[in-house]
Amino acid sequence: MIIRKYLFLLFICALFHTTTYSQDLSNTYKEEVINTLSTLMNDLYVFPDIAKDTEAHIKKQLKAGHFDAFKTNESFANALTESVQSINKDKHMRIMNQPPYEAPVMTPERIIEEKLYSLKRKKEYNAGFNTVKVLEGNVGYIDLRGFTYFQEGKPIADAYMKLIANTDAVIIDLSKNGGGDPEMVKYLCSYFFKGGVHLNSLYFREEDKTIDFYTLDDVDGTKMIDIPLFVITSNRTFSGAEEFSYNMQTQKRATLVGQTTGGGANPGGTRPINESLSVFIPTGKAINPITKTNWEGVGVVPEIKVTADESFSKTHELAKKAADHYREKIKERYTNTFATLLSKLETYNPANSEKEILAILKDCEEKGMIQDWEINALGYQYMMEHKKPKIAVCIFKANTVLHPESANVFDSYAEGLMTIGKYEESIKNYKKAVALATADNSPDLQVFQENLEKALQKK
Repeated sequence: MIIRKYLFLLFICALFHTTTYSQDLSNTYKEEVINTLSTLMNDLYVFPDIAKDTEAHIKKQLKAGHFDAFKTNESFANALTESVQSINKDKHMRIMNQPPYEAPVMTPERIIEEKLYSLKRKKEYNAGFNTVKVLEGNVGYIDLRGFTYFQEGKPIADAYMKLIANTDAVIIDLSKNGGGDPEMVKYLCSYFFKGGVHLNSLYFREEDKTIDFYTLDDVDGTKMIDIPLFVITSNRTFSGAEEFSYNMQTQKRATLVGQTTGGGANPGGTRPINESLSVFIPTGKAINPITKTNWEGVGVVPEIKVTADESFSKTHELAKKAADHYREKIKERYTNTFATLLSKLETYNPANSEKEILAILKDCEEKGMIQDWEINALGYQYMMEHKKPKIAVCIFKANTVLHPESANVFDSYAEGLMTIGKYEESIKNYKKAVALATADNSPDLQVFQENLEKALQKK
């Protein structure tokens, strides 16, 4: 799950390793690879005893001629992967053949070739975000193919989440997601939780330390804390994608639909073996704060099991029903809250209504039910249509408390104060509006200045 810090090592290895190996691999070459692989496992693998057992197994296989039939790096890498996993059962530990390059090692052409290949992969990958759309029933859908590094993935995640911010249910499709950066997992999870929720912990052998992952208080978008959430899984859902699924399942935040996931919970990084081969070494293990364990070897089991062909349609069906229920719940909440607000407005008295009205308007804002301009409009409705300027002034004043940096709300408050004859207070707030508009370089500054001048003339 964590590989970035090792990419530089891969580059250095490719740049300075001078030995060239043919594709008809010699026994000496295979022995060198297995010795280097064994050293890496013994030094870094999160389970040292299992590393020793794995080393003994692959060296025994080498001596017995098990690897003689494999003549290319690709076939040898696959055979080695099968052998190490037969002992450690760790699906993260994979031996990989490097991409085939045409230019020789240690040449400018090779460096350019590698860079162009990396740029091409990065652009095509798009931080793992493949598809975003709003489905029938106002259901947001994101097909996420990986969790890229946080700094690269965050702005794209924010952009995709903005496109589904007004939906009434969300589907995150992880059926083709092989994992990635745990920081990116945490960030996307933070869209669906309040801050401070303990999602997962990762223990690392190298530094003998545990890192705890908590949801963030803020994201650069709209949080969807109570929106119905569904996650599509498959046997290809792996590593960081499994963590996202497991986080949501153990926190009872989402419904998982699909098939049991791949079962890889041990984070680590890619290390070079030689110029042609590398290995992903798991250096840590996940520890869920609720179950005190993880999904290694067993996968994450969805609540609703369906075939791969049925996964999308079944999830969409469930999400549409959940969206209907969510809309009914919101309607009831809005109705009750606004009824309370209107009741307080209609029974206004100077002694205690001001605090109560402010509290209700603040609650409405926090629930996403009303914005500053709508509060202003409500104030003007009471001032002009209902002819109740004192109630209007109470509303305008609450808006200045909720939005102390808005020139427009102070201008409206000043207008209300002028209506009930509080000239000094009115002018004070007109001046406040002009000051804020000036500091903000507001396009409405001239309007606020003219309103101030008119107020001064009335005085």
